[in-house]
Amino acid sequence: MSMSSETSSSAGRARVLLVGLGPTSQTALDGLIEHFDVVAMVRPGDDETTRHAADLGVAVIPEATVAGVTAAVHEHEPDAVVVSSFDRILGAELLSRCPFVNVHYAPLPRGRGRATVNWAILNGDDSAAISIHHLTPGLDAGGILYQATVPIGRRDTVTDLYERLNGLQRDYIAAATSAAIAGDPGRLQDEAAASWCCTRVPEDGEVDWSSSSAAVDRLVRALKPPFPPAFTWFGLDRVSIESARPVEDPPHYEGRIPGRVVQVDRSSGHVDVLTGDGVFRLERVRVNDDEATEASNVIRSVKSTLGLRTADLVEALRQARAG
Repeated sequence: MSMSSETSSSAGRARVLLVGLGPTSQTALDGLIEHFDVVAMVRPGDDETTRHAADLGVAVIPEATVAGVTAAVHEHEPDAVVVSSFDRILGAELLSRCPFVNVHYAPLPRGRGRATVNWAILNGDDSAAISIHHLTPGLDAGGILYQATVPIGRRDTVTDLYERLNGLQRDYIAAATSAAIAGDPGRLQDEAAASWCCTRVPEDGEVDWSSSSAAVDRLVRALKPPFPPAFTWFGLDRVSIESARPVEDPPHYEGRIPGRVVQVDRSSGHVDVLTGDGVFRLERVRVNDDEATEASNVIRSVKSTLGLRTADLVEALRQARAG
């Protein structure tokens, strides 16, 4: 038995199993470890979070499947299971064995489902939220034990919001879990007010240059680490956007081709591109798997147009046929 387990057991602390796959799990562990005997953490791989768990004397279970979680619950018989970032549905029989507490970054009942913080930025919301609630067979539908919001600033990225929300999780996860163990059902959700966020995949990060500069900016800010970045095409090369922003008070264009490069500034390294209503400035980009570099090192001409065009595909097919 680990030192952490010996200390916790002797103190008569409640036993908690933590399940977490994503970037929220480490602060969940930090919030729980001071108040509970964290018997194990279900998380695959070898990363900063699993190494942190090992340093704290918490066993790591790499089998992050429903079967793996079920086996861990049967083996450890915890007083509660805390789920912080898990992408599988747990069945009613398993959920009946002890209180299951889920951490969800949305203002439930609005925003059930996936990629909720990304969608908050993409949709232009004023705030993001954390809801700590009972896990039930209904998707994100259990009684709410704790809820709070954080504002979304004009230049905030998804990385910024995760840092703030993770801080709230660290500070309040233990109290919410204690309430669940004590039998607090939480505040019931209004099902009539429920809404859902669909899953996002990396290809959803492609820039549509015909959209507004504000929409392009939201996409770029919503896809910062730990998520795959927003991207566009330059010919057949995939160009990931590392740093960019809308141009304030841009020149007025009577004729506009979204995606057309209108300025290449080699002194500062930026490249200005037309959107559906303005100008968007690329500062640093990454081509395919190359290192990030100033945009002007990649895009050098105002005759260039970003985005995958029919002409690019036809030319590629023509060259393939000729070869």
